[in-house]
Amino acid sequence: MTDCQDGEGAKTPMELYKRLNEQGEKVRSLKTANAEKADIDAAVQMLLKLKTDYKQVTGQDYKAGCPPSENMVVLDNGPATDGADEDDTVDPWNVSTTSAKGVDYDKLIVRFGSSKIEKELVDRIEKVSGQKPHRFLRRGIFFSHRDMHQVLDAYEKGKSFYLYTGRGPSSEAMHVGHLIPFIFTKWLQDVFDIPLVIQLTDDEKYLWKDLTLEECRRFAVENARDIIACGFDINKTFIFSDLDYMGASPEFYRNVVKIQKHVTFNQVKGIFGFTDSDCIGKISFPAIQAAPSFSNSFPQIFGSRKDVQCLIPCAIDQDPYFRMTRDVAPRIGYPKPALLHSTFFPALQGAQTKMSASDMNSSIFLTDTPKQIKNKINKHAFSGGKDTVEEHRKYGGNPDVDVSFMYLTFFLEDDEQLEKIKQDYTSGALLTGELKKILIETLQPMISQHQEKRKQVTDEIVRQFMTPRPLNFNL
Repeated sequence: MTDCQDGEGAKTPMELYKRLNEQGEKVRSLKTANAEKADIDAAVQMLLKLKTDYKQVTGQDYKAGCPPSENMVVLDNGPATDGADEDDTVDPWNVSTTSAKGVDYDKLIVRFGSSKIEKELVDRIEKVSGQKPHRFLRRGIFFSHRDMHQVLDAYEKGKSFYLYTGRGPSSEAMHVGHLIPFIFTKWLQDVFDIPLVIQLTDDEKYLWKDLTLEECRRFAVENARDIIACGFDINKTFIFSDLDYMGASPEFYRNVVKIQKHVTFNQVKGIFGFTDSDCIGKISFPAIQAAPSFSNSFPQIFGSRKDVQCLIPCAIDQDPYFRMTRDVAPRIGYPKPALLHSTFFPALQGAQTKMSASDMNSSIFLTDTPKQIKNKINKHAFSGGKDTVEEHRKYGGNPDVDVSFMYLTFFLEDDEQLEKIKQDYTSGALLTGELKKILIETLQPMISQHQEKRKQVTDEIVRQFMTPRPLNFNL
């Protein structure tokens, strides 16, 4: 999906100015009428988007009562590169930034209104779970949260929770970036000994991509094999395809309808940027991604209980879905889901965008051979090193923009080894080719092991994971 905004079509300075005036008046009218907070928030978000568009087109901040000059030159060079958070595009379909270091996650926390995962929370997770924190927590890869302290408070009082994460099956082969939420979710399942539901949004991919229903369903099954190969406990894990489960679970569909009734078209336009030309399936889909956040969507697991807390580990680009969900939850009598947000896994060409399954050269796939992995890293991995060996030895490299080092922060378990690599690269003792070699030797056995585990996932095992059934756990 392209980055859609409600101002689509209003791209001249004067058109944007008029649209901003209208949107500003709409916000004032909603506040004067004491409208629902969610409607006001959606209108404000749209106003902020339009202001960003206006500045990008004109190079100036929008000021009410100060229309643009008729002779104003329209800029076409994209956002300014002053480090403002407008440089970062983050939504469920697009992630991009002008910074070689990647998205500014501290600004994103402020923009999304979440909370930073501080050392205090990491220490508390260690204390409550009795396990060393996962490297994703230790290194800030999972960096933001909503209500995690509340989840831990309840857990300490003997009240458990369940996990919910998902995957949009847009291709048969997953890449290494897709593994990040599943690696972390498996760790959470193991240390807290709790049930997990995994949603495969094959319906979403049919609505957004040029794919047939049959292709989407097949991709869901093939992606399920990769997910199962991560080692999830079959007695505590339910994987489901929306195209299958929606029609088989009246309780799930009832929750979808409840959510749909409490979210207006104006809200989803404000949150997701839908336009009048988007199909109605897209507009109604967010309710389907929201429904697994509520325990009674899975009566075979939780019975009629609607009070079981849900924790959602996901990349932060999925947060708009769950901001909407958290707003709706108390209005339909359910607890708000808690969230743990991860950073994005960068493309080989650099952290300006995330790895994409649609670009073979931007991604390392779970189906790649050792030779393909080596060639992709050596040829495409963006380097933070200097142009010559002499310069690199003298000035050192920049690990903050080096993709090979970024990947090692995700997959190298040893903290001391990672720190030494960083110091050696920064000082110039370690060359770019040597750093890439370390990454290659880290990823090749990891992906080969995954491929071996995947071969052991039979059709029958997939069927068992995807069959609605009771799970083995204590809440």
